[in-house]
Amino acid sequence: MVDLLYTEILKLKRSKMFLLSMIGAAVAPFLVVVSTYIHIKTKDPTLFVPFEELFFDSNLYTVLLVGVPLYGVVTAYLFNREYAEDTLKNLLTIPVSRTSLMLSKMLLLFLWIMLLTILAWGLTLLLGILGQFEGLSTLLLVESLRKFIIAGAFLFILSTPIILITIVLKNFVPTIVLTIVITLINVMSSNSEYKGLVPWTAAFDIANDTLLPVYPPEYSYIAIGATSIVGFIATLVYFRKADIH
Repeated sequence: MVDLLYTEILKLKRSKMFLLSMIGAAVAPFLVVVSTYIHIKTKDPTLFVPFEELFFDSNLYTVLLVGVPLYGVVTAYLFNREYAEDTLKNLLTIPVSRTSLMLSKMLLLFLWIMLLTILAWGLTLLLGILGQFEGLSTLLLVESLRKFIIAGAFLFILSTPIILITIVLKNFVPTIVLTIVITLINVMSSNSEYKGLVPWTAAFDIANDTLLPVYPPEYSYIAIGATSIVGFIATLVYFRKADIH
């Protein structure tokens, strides 16, 4: 497993995808902080926007808008690369377990998502300091980082259906279409009383302690767990049994 993970990391050294993903992760905090700063300076100089609101909005846009398509592209890149380059059949000729190969890719995906999540948090902090926003404290730093990490972990957990689509259809396009559909559902349900039943919006609310009391919290956890577990089992079963041409 360690060797497989190391091999996957080495593959990234020659790829521009990692740099592109970092640029993508910077979009949400940049738009949130810079647009807020410009609005204050040009439209309403008396408006007070605390650091806490910057972190919340940046996390919101990262999870519901940018995160799903960005991490979906990363997922498609990791799990489709061997299919696209026609190297998977050669890789499986050596004594490599398909399960170990799948888990090593998932572990790398987890580390990648966590790094991009922390990058989004760190950029929000840096831009907020440069913009001289107020209300920053040690407690807020710890709490905001915790919320970002929890939200990022949920996005990884919810990546299993995207992985399944990628390895079944072996193409970037269906994966991108799926992530766009998920993003649209997130936007439509973000202000709905039913958002606790949508796995991705529920994940954000759980991370930020903003679940609505319309449904018991267990419903949100069940929606997330069912989506993740079904996707994981289906992915593992398909990958272990599929013929590699």
